[in-house]
Amino acid sequence: MAQPYLHPLQVNPRTGEPFLRLPSPLDNFIITPPRLSDAPALMETLNDPRVYKTLESPPFPYLPTHAESWLDMITKESDAALEEAKKAYKEGASEPLGHVETCPVRYIREIKEDGSDVFVGEIAPHRCQYLDVKDQWEREELVRTNLRYAVGDPAIVWCFGDFVAGPYHGRGIMSGALKTIMAQWLIPRMGARLIRVEAFIGNVGSVRVFEKNGFVMEKTVQYEKVTNCGVTRLGLHVLLWHAEKAS
Repeated sequence: MAQPYLHPLQVNPRTGEPFLRLPSPLDNFIITPPRLSDAPALMETLNDPRVYKTLESPPFPYLPTHAESWLDMITKESDAALEEAKKAYKEGASEPLGHVETCPVRYIREIKEDGSDVFVGEIAPHRCQYLDVKDQWEREELVRTNLRYAVGDPAIVWCFGDFVAGPYHGRGIMSGALKTIMAQWLIPRMGARLIRVEAFIGNVGSVRVFEKNGFVMEKTVQYEKVTNCGVTRLGLHVLLWHAEKAS
């Protein structure tokens, strides 16, 4: 049985691992914390052109050292997020579930009939980095301002880092994962009221995922940039979700 501070996370009774389940008909997919054992699957996914061509920041080629150092960092972040949720619950005064800064679950997995699971992708909320702002000073000031807001402040602008493994494209998994993590954690547990996301020009799939979840196209910023994998991108679409407009 899950501890109250974990709500609405469920807990795997066999492993003790917390998770969020995607809605039907995707209820054989869950979102869990990352695991150090995810390294081979992460490498395979981030070396797949169906995936890395849609991303900006991961190194390419994606090597074992990259996967191991990344997973070491984010597993610690996940553990810290669980402790933060526990602390927020203990210290909550008027409301038992206080707001938290991060989400402890981020890796999407498919549950097989035998109970085993397979790595499918990632969805990780974080404070917006304003990747579309070309002026460096302006961007840094926006990021600094966004970081100054206290945990739970409705003025925080959130964003997502996300990808789905190539064999799972076109099945609605990311749309379901985005809906789940917004409704069950980002909005109630992190206090999100404004989410701002970006997608490369030409990434029609990502734009559709966001629009299905209530995001509205704000603007398209055109520029020429070569990503880490050597692909030239022509700019970004920027989409917004406002709690007030969504309600």
